[in-house]
Amino acid sequence: MKTVIKFCGAAGMVTGSCYLVRHNGLCFLVDCGMFQGSKTLKELNYGEFPFEPESIDFVLLTHAHIDHSGLIPKLIKKGFAGRVFATEGTRDLLSFMLPDSGYIQETEVTYLNRRNEQRGLPPVTPIYTQEDGEKAIEHFDLIDYQAWRDLGHGVRVHFWNAGHILGAASIEIELAPKETEGDNIRLLFSGDIGPEYKLFHPDPVGPSDIDYVICEATYGDRERKTIPPAERRKKLARVVSKALSNGGTLVIPAFSVERTQELLADISLLMSSGAIEEHIVFLDSPLAIRATKTFSRHAGNLEDIAPDGDLFKNGNFVFTRTVEESKKINQYKGGAIIIAASGMCEAGRIRHHLKRRLWDKNATVLMVGYQAPGTLGSLLLAGKKAVRIQGEDIKVRAHIRELDVYSGHADAAELQEWILKRMPIRRGVFLTHGDPGAREALSARLAQSGLSEDRVFLPALDDEFELLTVPVKEKLQTKPRLDPAVVARLDWHNDLAQLSLDIRDELDAAADERSRQKIIRRLRRALEAKPAKD
Repeated sequence: MKTVIKFCGAAGMVTGSCYLVRHNGLCFLVDCGMFQGSKTLKELNYGEFPFEPESIDFVLLTHAHIDHSGLIPKLIKKGFAGRVFATEGTRDLLSFMLPDSGYIQETEVTYLNRRNEQRGLPPVTPIYTQEDGEKAIEHFDLIDYQAWRDLGHGVRVHFWNAGHILGAASIEIELAPKETEGDNIRLLFSGDIGPEYKLFHPDPVGPSDIDYVICEATYGDRERKTIPPAERRKKLARVVSKALSNGGTLVIPAFSVERTQELLADISLLMSSGAIEEHIVFLDSPLAIRATKTFSRHAGNLEDIAPDGDLFKNGNFVFTRTVEESKKINQYKGGAIIIAASGMCEAGRIRHHLKRRLWDKNATVLMVGYQAPGTLGSLLLAGKKAVRIQGEDIKVRAHIRELDVYSGHADAAELQEWILKRMPIRRGVFLTHGDPGAREALSARLAQSGLSEDRVFLPALDDEFELLTVPVKEKLQTKPRLDPAVVARLDWHNDLAQLSLDIRDELDAAADERSRQKIIRRLRRALEAKPAKD
Protein backbone atom coordinates (compact mmCIF):
# COMPACT_ATOMS: atom_id res chain seq x y z
CA MET A 1 0.00 0.00 0.00
CA LYS A 2 1.34 3.42 -0.94
CA THR A 3 2.33 6.08 1.57
CA VAL A 4 1.14 9.45 0.25
CA ILE A 5 1.38 13.05 1.43
CA LYS A 6 -1.03 15.74 0.19
CA PHE A 7 -0.33 19.44 0.69
CA CYS A 8 -3.75 20.85 1.56
CA GLY A 9 -2.47 24.26 2.63
CA ALA A 10 0.62 26.41 3.20
CA ALA A 11 1.91 25.41 -0.26
CA GLY A 12 3.05 28.49 -2.16
CA MET A 13 1.62 30.63 0.67
CA VAL A 14 2.27 31.23 4.36
CA THR A 15 -1.13 30.33 5.84
CA GLY A 16 -3.55 27.39 5.90
CA SER A 17 -1.04 24.81 7.14
CA CYS A 18 -2.52 21.34 6.56
CA TYR A 19 -0.85 18.13 5.43
CA LEU A 20 -2.66 14.85 4.78
CA VAL A 21 -0.78 11.55 5.17
CA ARG A 22 -2.18 8.18 4.07
CA HIS A 23 -0.38 5.06 5.31
CA ASN A 24 -1.37 1.45 6.07
CA GLY A 25 -5.05 2.25 5.67
CA LEU A 26 -4.73 5.20 8.06
CA CYS A 27 -5.48 8.77 7.08
CA PHE A 28 -4.26 11.57 9.35
CA LEU A 29 -3.50 15.30 9.29
CA VAL A 30 -0.60 17.36 10.49
CA ASP A 31 -2.21 20.73 11.30
CA CYS A 32 -5.57 21.99 10.10
CA GLY A 33 -5.11 25.74 9.73
CA MET A 34 -7.12 28.64 8.47
CA PHE A 35 -6.24 30.54 5.29
CA GLN A 36 -5.48 34.24 5.79
CA GLY A 37 -4.61 37.06 3.40
CA SER A 38 -6.54 37.98 0.27
CA LYS A 39 -10.28 37.31 -0.02
CA THR A 40 -9.55 34.66 -2.64
CA LEU A 41 -7.51 32.72 -0.10
CA LYS A 42 -9.95 33.28 2.75
CA GLU A 43 -12.79 31.92 0.61
CA LEU A 44 -11.07 28.51 0.83
CA ASN A 45 -12.08 28.44 4.50
CA TYR A 46 -15.73 28.32 3.46
CA GLY A 47 -15.31 25.59 0.82
CA GLU A 48 -15.15 21.84 1.21
CA PHE A 49 -12.00 20.16 2.48
CA PRO A 50 -9.96 18.37 -0.22
CA PHE A 51 -10.61 15.14 1.70
CA GLU A 52 -13.48 13.53 3.59
CA PRO A 53 -13.35 14.76 7.22
CA GLU A 54 -14.92 11.55 8.54
CA SER A 55 -12.07 9.56 6.97
CA ILE A 56 -9.43 11.29 9.13
CA ASP A 57 -8.27 9.06 12.00
CA PHE A 58 -6.41 11.70 14.02
CA VAL A 59 -4.75 15.13 13.84
CA LEU A 60 -1.22 16.02 14.95
CA LEU A 61 -0.99 19.72 15.82
CA THR A 62 2.29 21.63 15.75
CA HIS A 63 1.08 24.74 17.62
CA ALA A 64 -1.80 27.04 18.45
CA HIS A 65 -1.57 29.77 15.80
CA ILE A 66 -4.85 29.95 13.89
CA ASP A 67 -3.18 29.43 10.51
CA HIS A 68 -2.19 25.99 11.86
CA SER A 69 -5.21 25.14 14.02
CA GLY A 70 -8.12 27.36 13.00
CA LEU A 71 -10.16 24.87 10.96
CA ILE A 72 -10.22 22.09 13.56
CA PRO A 73 -13.75 23.06 14.72
CA LYS A 74 -14.93 22.94 11.11
CA LEU A 75 -13.26 19.55 10.66
CA ILE A 76 -15.20 18.23 13.65
CA LYS A 77 -18.40 19.89 12.47
CA LYS A 78 -18.02 18.12 9.12
CA GLY A 79 -17.64 14.64 10.58
CA PHE A 80 -14.17 14.16 12.13
CA ALA A 81 -14.57 12.06 15.28
CA GLY A 82 -10.93 11.30 16.16
CA ARG A 83 -8.41 12.82 18.55
CA VAL A 84 -6.22 15.89 18.21
CA PHE A 85 -2.74 15.31 19.65
CA ALA A 86 -0.95 18.42 20.94
CA THR A 87 1.22 19.71 23.79
CA GLU A 88 -0.32 21.05 26.99
CA GLY A 89 0.67 24.62 26.10
CA THR A 90 -1.05 24.35 22.72
CA ARG A 91 -4.22 22.91 24.27
CA ASP A 92 -4.32 25.62 26.95
CA LEU A 93 -4.00 28.41 24.38
CA LEU A 94 -6.59 26.93 22.04
CA SER A 95 -9.09 26.52 24.88
CA PHE A 96 -9.87 30.20 24.33
CA MET A 97 -8.35 30.89 20.90
CA LEU A 98 -10.72 28.57 19.01
CA PRO A 99 -13.88 29.91 20.72
CA ASP A 100 -12.60 33.44 20.04
CA SER A 101 -12.08 32.57 16.38
CA GLY A 102 -15.66 31.32 16.21
CA TYR A 103 -16.93 34.49 17.90
CA ILE A 104 -15.05 36.69 15.40
CA GLN A 105 -16.57 34.75 12.51
CA GLU A 106 -20.06 35.08 13.95
CA THR A 107 -19.55 38.82 14.42
CA GLU A 108 -18.15 39.36 10.92
CA VAL A 109 -20.93 37.32 9.31
CA THR A 110 -23.56 39.36 11.18
CA TYR A 111 -22.05 42.55 9.75
CA LEU A 112 -21.70 41.02 6.28
CA ASN A 113 -25.30 39.79 6.24
CA ARG A 114 -26.56 43.29 7.02
CA ARG A 115 -24.70 44.52 3.94
CA ASN A 116 -25.88 41.54 1.85
CA GLU A 117 -29.49 42.25 2.80
CA GLN A 118 -29.13 45.84 1.64
CA ARG A 119 -27.66 44.61 -1.65
CA GLY A 120 -30.24 41.88 -2.17
CA LEU A 121 -27.65 39.12 -1.71
CA PRO A 122 -28.29 35.83 0.13
CA PRO A 123 -27.08 35.49 3.74
CA VAL A 124 -23.95 33.53 4.62
CA THR A 125 -23.20 31.40 7.66
CA PRO A 126 -19.99 31.42 9.72
CA ILE A 127 -17.42 28.71 9.16
CA TYR A 128 -18.07 27.70 12.76
CA THR A 129 -19.35 29.30 15.94
CA GLN A 130 -17.99 30.11 19.36
CA GLU A 131 -19.75 27.01 20.68
CA ASP A 132 -18.08 24.87 18.00
CA GLY A 133 -14.71 26.20 19.15
CA GLU A 134 -15.45 25.27 22.74
CA LYS A 135 -16.55 21.74 21.82
CA ALA A 136 -13.39 21.18 19.75
CA ILE A 137 -11.22 21.16 22.90
CA GLU A 138 -12.97 17.98 24.02
CA HIS A 139 -11.15 16.15 21.19
CA PHE A 140 -7.64 17.01 22.47
CA ASP A 141 -5.14 14.51 23.91
CA LEU A 142 -1.86 15.75 25.39
CA ILE A 143 1.63 14.71 24.31
CA ASP A 144 4.83 15.60 26.17
CA TYR A 145 7.99 16.80 24.47
CA GLN A 146 10.76 14.29 23.67
CA ALA A 147 8.87 11.10 24.44
CA TRP A 148 7.73 8.60 21.81
CA ARG A 149 3.99 7.96 21.63
CA ASP A 150 2.60 4.90 19.83
CA LEU A 151 -0.64 5.78 18.03
CA GLY A 152 -1.17 2.27 16.65
CA HIS A 153 -1.28 0.88 13.09
CA GLY A 154 2.48 1.27 12.77
CA VAL A 155 2.58 5.00 13.61
CA ARG A 156 4.77 6.52 16.35
CA VAL A 157 5.25 10.25 17.01
CA HIS A 158 7.79 12.33 18.88
CA PHE A 159 7.29 16.04 19.66
CA TRP A 160 10.35 18.33 19.73
CA ASN A 161 10.43 21.91 21.05
CA ALA A 162 10.34 24.26 18.05
CA GLY A 163 11.20 27.45 19.99
CA HIS A 164 8.35 29.35 18.32
CA ILE A 165 5.50 29.98 20.78
CA LEU A 166 4.24 28.39 23.98
CA GLY A 167 3.66 24.69 23.25
CA ALA A 168 5.03 24.80 19.69
CA ALA A 169 6.52 21.56 18.37
CA SER A 170 8.26 19.99 15.44
CA ILE A 171 6.73 16.54 14.95
CA GLU A 172 8.74 13.45 14.08
CA ILE A 173 6.63 10.60 12.69
CA GLU A 174 7.78 7.02 12.21
CA LEU A 175 5.70 4.94 9.77
CA ALA A 176 6.22 1.18 9.88
CA PRO A 177 5.60 -0.88 6.73
CA LYS A 178 2.36 -2.88 6.56
CA GLU A 179 4.25 -6.13 6.13
CA THR A 180 7.06 -7.26 8.40
CA GLU A 181 9.66 -6.63 5.68
CA GLY A 182 10.82 -3.21 4.59
CA ASP A 183 12.19 -0.09 6.25
CA ASN A 184 10.33 2.41 8.38
CA ILE A 185 9.74 5.86 6.87
CA ARG A 186 10.68 8.74 9.14
CA LEU A 187 9.07 12.13 8.54
CA LEU A 188 9.79 15.41 10.31
CA PHE A 189 7.32 18.30 10.14
CA SER A 190 9.07 21.47 11.28
CA GLY A 191 5.97 23.43 12.27
CA ASP A 192 7.16 27.01 12.68
CA ILE A 193 10.81 27.28 13.73
CA GLY A 194 11.78 29.99 16.19
CA PRO A 195 14.82 32.24 15.79
CA GLU A 196 17.91 32.60 17.94
CA TYR A 197 17.39 34.73 21.09
CA LYS A 198 13.63 34.05 21.05
CA LEU A 199 12.12 35.48 24.22
CA PHE A 200 10.65 32.85 26.60
CA HIS A 201 11.94 29.79 24.67
CA PRO A 202 15.15 27.81 24.11
CA ASP A 203 16.58 27.34 20.63
CA PRO A 204 14.67 24.79 18.54
CA VAL A 205 15.79 21.16 18.60
CA GLY A 206 15.12 18.13 16.45
CA PRO A 207 16.36 14.70 15.32
CA SER A 208 18.76 13.75 12.54
CA ASP A 209 18.82 10.88 10.05
CA ILE A 210 15.38 11.57 8.56
CA ASP A 211 13.82 10.33 5.32
CA TYR A 212 11.66 13.38 4.55
CA VAL A 213 11.69 16.83 6.13
CA ILE A 214 8.68 19.09 5.60
CA CYS A 215 10.02 22.52 6.55
CA GLU A 216 8.55 26.00 6.73
CA ALA A 217 10.13 28.73 4.57
CA THR A 218 8.39 31.89 5.82
CA TYR A 219 11.59 33.95 5.80
CA GLY A 220 13.53 31.80 3.35
CA ASP A 221 14.52 34.90 1.37
CA ARG A 222 15.39 37.14 4.29
CA GLU A 223 18.41 37.24 6.55
CA ARG A 224 18.20 39.33 9.69
CA LYS A 225 21.01 40.57 11.84
CA THR A 226 21.13 38.60 15.07
CA ILE A 227 19.88 40.95 17.77
CA PRO A 228 20.34 40.10 21.47
CA PRO A 229 17.50 41.03 23.85
CA ALA A 230 19.19 44.20 25.10
CA GLU A 231 19.61 45.56 21.56
CA ARG A 232 16.02 44.64 20.70
CA ARG A 233 14.78 46.66 23.65
CA LYS A 234 16.92 49.65 22.62
CA LYS A 235 15.30 49.64 19.18
CA LEU A 236 11.84 49.45 20.72
CA ALA A 237 12.69 52.25 23.16
CA ARG A 238 13.67 54.58 20.30
CA VAL A 239 10.39 53.94 18.47
CA VAL A 240 8.29 54.38 21.61
CA SER A 241 10.02 57.59 22.69
CA LYS A 242 9.70 59.20 19.28
CA ALA A 243 6.08 58.13 18.82
CA LEU A 244 4.99 59.46 22.22
CA SER A 245 6.93 62.71 22.05
CA ASN A 246 4.74 65.80 21.87
CA GLY A 247 1.73 63.88 23.07
CA GLY A 248 1.66 61.33 20.27
CA THR A 249 -0.13 57.98 20.32
CA LEU A 250 1.47 54.64 19.47
CA VAL A 251 -0.80 51.93 18.03
CA ILE A 252 0.65 48.42 17.77
CA PRO A 253 -1.23 45.68 15.88
CA ALA A 254 0.05 42.50 17.51
CA PHE A 255 -0.78 38.82 17.45
CA SER A 256 -2.54 37.99 20.71
CA VAL A 257 -0.35 35.00 21.46
CA GLU A 258 3.39 35.42 22.09
CA ARG A 259 3.98 38.73 20.26
CA THR A 260 1.81 40.68 22.70
CA GLN A 261 3.46 39.03 25.70
CA GLU A 262 6.94 39.78 24.30
CA LEU A 263 5.99 43.44 23.87
CA LEU A 264 4.53 43.70 27.36
CA ALA A 265 7.64 42.11 28.89
CA ASP A 266 10.01 44.45 27.04
CA ILE A 267 7.93 47.58 27.71
CA SER A 268 7.77 46.65 31.40
CA LEU A 269 11.55 46.24 31.57
CA LEU A 270 12.15 49.50 29.70
CA MET A 271 9.86 51.43 32.03
CA SER A 272 11.30 49.90 35.21
CA SER A 273 14.86 50.70 34.04
CA GLY A 274 13.98 54.27 33.07
CA ALA A 275 14.86 53.69 29.41
CA ILE A 276 11.44 55.04 28.44
CA GLU A 277 9.05 57.28 30.34
CA GLU A 278 6.11 55.67 32.05
CA HIS A 279 2.98 55.83 29.91
CA ILE A 280 -0.33 54.09 30.08
CA VAL A 281 -0.38 50.90 28.00
CA PHE A 282 -3.76 49.60 26.91
CA LEU A 283 -3.96 45.91 26.10
CA ASP A 284 -7.23 46.02 24.18
CA SER A 285 -7.82 42.38 23.38
CA PRO A 286 -9.74 39.90 25.54
CA LEU A 287 -7.92 37.09 23.73
CA ALA A 288 -4.48 38.59 24.42
CA ILE A 289 -5.45 39.15 28.06
CA ARG A 290 -6.32 35.46 28.45
CA ALA A 291 -3.13 34.48 26.62
CA THR A 292 -1.09 36.64 28.99
CA LYS A 293 -2.66 34.88 31.97
CA THR A 294 -1.84 31.52 30.36
CA PHE A 295 1.79 32.60 29.97
CA SER A 296 1.83 33.56 33.63
CA ARG A 297 0.56 30.07 34.57
CA HIS A 298 3.31 28.48 32.47
CA ALA A 299 5.97 30.96 33.67
CA GLY A 300 7.90 28.23 35.48
CA ASN A 301 8.56 26.51 32.14
CA LEU A 302 9.55 29.69 30.27
CA GLU A 303 12.87 31.51 30.02
CA ASP A 304 13.47 35.25 30.63
CA ILE A 305 10.55 35.56 33.03
CA ALA A 306 10.13 35.13 36.79
CA PRO A 307 8.14 32.07 37.93
CA ASP A 308 5.23 34.33 38.97
CA GLY A 309 5.09 36.13 35.61
CA ASP A 310 5.55 39.52 37.33
CA LEU A 311 6.66 41.27 34.11
CA PHE A 312 2.99 41.35 33.13
CA LYS A 313 1.91 43.04 36.39
CA ASN A 314 3.16 46.55 35.62
CA GLY A 315 0.98 49.25 37.16
CA ASN A 316 0.89 51.15 33.86
CA PHE A 317 -0.81 48.26 32.06
CA VAL A 318 -4.56 48.55 31.61
CA PHE A 319 -6.35 45.44 30.37
CA THR A 320 -9.59 46.39 28.62
CA ARG A 321 -11.99 43.48 28.28
CA THR A 322 -15.36 44.97 27.41
CA VAL A 323 -16.44 46.93 24.36
CA GLU A 324 -17.30 49.88 26.60
CA GLU A 325 -13.78 49.90 28.06
CA SER A 326 -12.34 49.71 24.55
CA LYS A 327 -14.37 52.70 23.38
CA LYS A 328 -13.12 54.81 26.30
CA ILE A 329 -9.58 54.57 24.88
CA ASN A 330 -10.74 57.07 22.23
CA GLN A 331 -10.82 59.70 24.98
CA TYR A 332 -7.02 59.63 25.08
CA LYS A 333 -5.79 62.17 22.56
CA GLY A 334 -2.16 61.21 23.06
CA GLY A 335 0.52 59.88 25.38
CA ALA A 336 -0.68 56.29 25.29
CA ILE A 337 0.35 52.95 23.80
CA ILE A 338 -2.47 50.83 22.39
CA ILE A 339 -1.81 47.15 21.69
CA ALA A 340 -4.63 45.26 19.98
CA ALA A 341 -5.20 42.29 17.71
CA SER A 342 -5.02 41.18 15.01
CA GLY A 343 -1.37 41.37 14.00
CA MET A 344 -2.20 41.71 10.28
CA CYS A 345 -5.01 44.22 11.00
CA GLU A 346 -7.58 41.88 9.47
CA ALA A 347 -10.06 41.60 12.35
CA GLY A 348 -10.71 42.51 15.94
CA ARG A 349 -10.42 45.79 17.80
CA ILE A 350 -7.28 46.98 16.01
CA ARG A 351 -9.41 47.93 12.99
CA HIS A 352 -11.46 50.31 15.15
CA HIS A 353 -8.30 51.93 16.52
CA LEU A 354 -6.81 52.29 13.04
CA LYS A 355 -10.04 53.80 11.78
CA ARG A 356 -9.84 56.26 14.68
CA ARG A 357 -6.10 57.07 14.43
CA LEU A 358 -4.79 56.59 10.88
CA TRP A 359 -5.81 60.09 9.78
CA ASP A 360 -3.94 61.65 12.75
CA LYS A 361 -0.50 63.03 11.87
CA ASN A 362 0.48 62.73 15.53
CA ALA A 363 -0.13 58.98 15.63
CA THR A 364 2.32 56.18 14.89
CA VAL A 365 1.37 52.66 13.82
CA LEU A 366 4.10 50.10 14.54
CA MET A 367 4.09 46.77 12.70
CA VAL A 368 5.93 44.03 14.61
CA GLY A 369 5.04 40.90 12.63
CA TYR A 370 4.66 39.28 9.24
CA GLN A 371 2.01 40.85 6.97
CA ALA A 372 0.54 38.44 4.42
CA PRO A 373 -0.07 39.87 0.91
CA GLY A 374 -3.47 41.50 0.62
CA THR A 375 -3.94 42.17 4.34
CA LEU A 376 -4.57 45.67 5.66
CA GLY A 377 -1.22 45.54 7.45
CA SER A 378 0.62 44.82 4.19
CA LEU A 379 -1.15 47.69 2.44
CA LEU A 380 -0.12 50.12 5.18
CA LEU A 381 3.50 48.95 5.00
CA ALA A 382 3.39 49.38 1.22
CA GLY A 383 2.73 53.08 1.77
CA LYS A 384 -0.89 53.31 0.69
CA LYS A 385 -2.20 56.85 1.17
CA ALA A 386 -5.74 55.64 1.83
CA VAL A 387 -7.26 52.34 2.89
CA ARG A 388 -10.77 50.98 3.31
CA ILE A 389 -11.85 49.90 6.78
CA GLN A 390 -15.37 48.62 7.46
CA GLY A 391 -16.62 50.05 4.19
CA GLU A 392 -15.12 53.52 4.72
CA ASP A 393 -12.18 55.15 2.94
CA ILE A 394 -9.61 56.34 5.51
CA LYS A 395 -6.76 58.72 4.65
CA VAL A 396 -3.41 57.57 6.03
CA ARG A 397 -1.59 60.46 7.71
CA ALA A 398 -0.14 58.53 10.65
CA HIS A 399 3.50 57.46 10.66
CA ILE A 400 3.79 53.79 9.65
CA ARG A 401 6.80 52.06 11.17
CA GLU A 402 8.10 48.51 11.12
CA LEU A 403 10.25 46.81 13.74
CA ASP A 404 11.40 43.41 12.52
CA VAL A 405 13.01 42.24 15.75
CA TYR A 406 10.13 40.26 17.22
CA SER A 407 9.73 37.64 14.58
CA GLY A 408 8.72 34.23 15.84
CA HIS A 409 10.26 32.68 12.73
CA ALA A 410 13.83 31.73 11.95
CA ASP A 411 15.37 33.68 9.07
CA ALA A 412 16.92 32.15 5.95
CA ALA A 413 20.29 31.36 7.54
CA GLU A 414 18.66 29.85 10.63
CA LEU A 415 16.29 27.72 8.54
CA GLN A 416 19.23 26.52 6.46
CA GLU A 417 21.15 25.62 9.62
CA TRP A 418 18.12 23.84 11.13
CA ILE A 419 17.63 21.70 8.01
CA LEU A 420 21.32 20.82 7.73
CA LYS A 421 21.32 19.66 11.37
CA ARG A 422 18.72 17.08 10.36
CA MET A 423 21.20 15.45 7.98
CA PRO A 424 21.47 12.88 6.69
CA ILE A 425 18.16 13.46 4.94
CA ARG A 426 17.91 10.34 2.85
CA ARG A 427 15.02 11.09 0.50
CA GLY A 428 13.95 14.70 0.34
CA VAL A 429 12.98 18.10 1.73
CA PHE A 430 9.59 19.68 1.03
CA LEU A 431 9.62 23.46 1.49
CA THR A 432 6.22 24.80 2.55
CA HIS A 433 4.68 27.70 4.48
CA GLY A 434 6.33 30.35 2.33
CA ASP A 435 5.66 32.62 -0.61
CA PRO A 436 7.21 31.52 -3.94
CA GLY A 437 10.22 33.82 -3.64
CA ALA A 438 11.00 32.67 -0.11
CA ARG A 439 10.84 28.99 -1.01
CA GLU A 440 12.98 29.41 -4.12
CA ALA A 441 15.60 31.37 -2.18
CA LEU A 442 15.80 28.75 0.57
CA SER A 443 15.98 25.98 -2.04
CA ALA A 444 18.97 27.74 -3.63
CA ARG A 445 20.66 28.02 -0.22
CA LEU A 446 20.25 24.30 0.38
CA ALA A 447 21.68 23.51 -3.04
CA GLN A 448 24.74 25.66 -2.23
CA SER A 449 25.11 23.67 0.98
CA GLY A 450 25.38 20.44 -0.97
CA LEU A 451 21.82 19.15 -0.79
CA SER A 452 21.02 17.81 -4.25
CA GLU A 453 18.45 19.88 -6.16
CA ASP A 454 16.46 16.77 -7.00
CA ARG A 455 15.92 16.22 -3.26
CA VAL A 456 14.24 19.62 -2.67
CA PHE A 457 10.57 19.99 -3.66
CA LEU A 458 8.27 23.03 -3.76
CA PRO A 459 4.75 21.60 -3.68
CA ALA A 460 1.76 23.58 -4.94
CA LEU A 461 -1.63 23.65 -3.24
CA ASP A 462 -3.27 20.18 -3.25
CA ASP A 463 -0.23 18.45 -4.75
CA GLU A 464 0.16 14.79 -3.77
CA PHE A 465 3.41 12.84 -3.62
CA GLU A 466 4.08 9.19 -3.07
CA LEU A 467 6.74 8.68 -0.40
CA LEU A 468 8.98 6.02 -1.82
CA THR A 469 11.78 3.94 -0.37
CA VAL A 470 14.29 5.34 -2.85
CA PRO A 471 15.45 8.99 -3.13
CA VAL A 472 13.05 10.02 -5.87
CA LYS A 473 9.53 11.35 -5.80
CA GLU A 474 6.41 10.64 -7.74
CA LYS A 475 3.95 13.50 -8.05
CA LEU A 476 0.41 12.23 -8.36
CA GLN A 477 -2.21 13.83 -10.59
CA THR A 478 -4.49 16.13 -8.61
CA LYS A 479 -6.81 19.05 -9.31
CA PRO A 480 -5.91 22.10 -7.17
CA ARG A 481 -8.58 24.31 -5.64
CA LEU A 482 -6.68 27.40 -6.80
CA ASP A 483 -4.36 28.10 -9.69
CA PRO A 484 -0.82 28.33 -8.20
CA ALA A 485 -0.35 31.58 -10.15
CA VAL A 486 -2.96 33.38 -8.04
CA VAL A 487 -2.15 31.92 -4.64
CA ALA A 488 0.49 34.39 -3.41
CA ARG A 489 -0.55 37.60 -5.12
CA LEU A 490 -3.13 40.29 -4.47
CA ASP A 491 -6.51 39.37 -5.92
CA TRP A 492 -9.21 41.38 -7.70
CA HIS A 493 -10.78 42.39 -4.39
CA ASN A 494 -7.59 44.29 -3.52
CA ASP A 495 -7.42 45.78 -7.02
CA LEU A 496 -11.05 46.91 -6.75
CA ALA A 497 -10.49 48.52 -3.37
CA GLN A 498 -7.44 50.39 -4.68
CA LEU A 499 -9.31 51.44 -7.84
CA SER A 500 -12.13 52.85 -5.71
CA LEU A 501 -9.63 54.88 -3.69
CA ASP A 502 -7.89 56.13 -6.86
CA ILE A 503 -11.20 57.22 -8.38
CA ARG A 504 -12.08 59.09 -5.20
CA ASP A 505 -8.70 60.87 -5.25
CA GLU A 506 -9.21 61.90 -8.89
CA LEU A 507 -12.67 63.26 -8.16
CA ASP A 508 -11.47 65.14 -5.07
CA ALA A 509 -8.61 66.67 -7.05
CA ALA A 510 -10.84 67.76 -9.96
CA ALA A 511 -11.15 71.52 -10.40
CA ASP A 512 -14.93 71.75 -10.50
CA GLU A 513 -18.20 69.86 -10.96
CA ARG A 514 -17.80 69.82 -14.74
CA SER A 515 -14.40 68.13 -14.47
CA ARG A 516 -15.83 65.52 -12.12
CA GLN A 517 -18.67 64.73 -14.51
CA LYS A 518 -16.14 64.34 -17.31
CA ILE A 519 -14.19 61.76 -15.24
CA ILE A 520 -17.40 59.85 -14.49
CA ARG A 521 -18.40 59.81 -18.19
CA ARG A 522 -15.02 58.37 -19.12
CA LEU A 523 -15.41 55.65 -16.54
CA ARG A 524 -18.89 54.78 -17.79
CA ARG A 525 -17.65 54.55 -21.39
CA ALA A 526 -14.90 52.21 -20.23
CA LEU A 527 -17.45 49.98 -18.48
CA GLU A 528 -19.74 49.92 -21.51
CA ALA A 529 -16.95 49.19 -24.00
CA LYS A 530 -16.77 45.62 -25.26
CA PRO A 531 -13.57 43.83 -24.27
CA ALA A 532 -11.07 43.47 -27.08
CA LYS A 533 -10.74 40.02 -28.59
CA ASP A 534 -7.43 38.22 -28.13
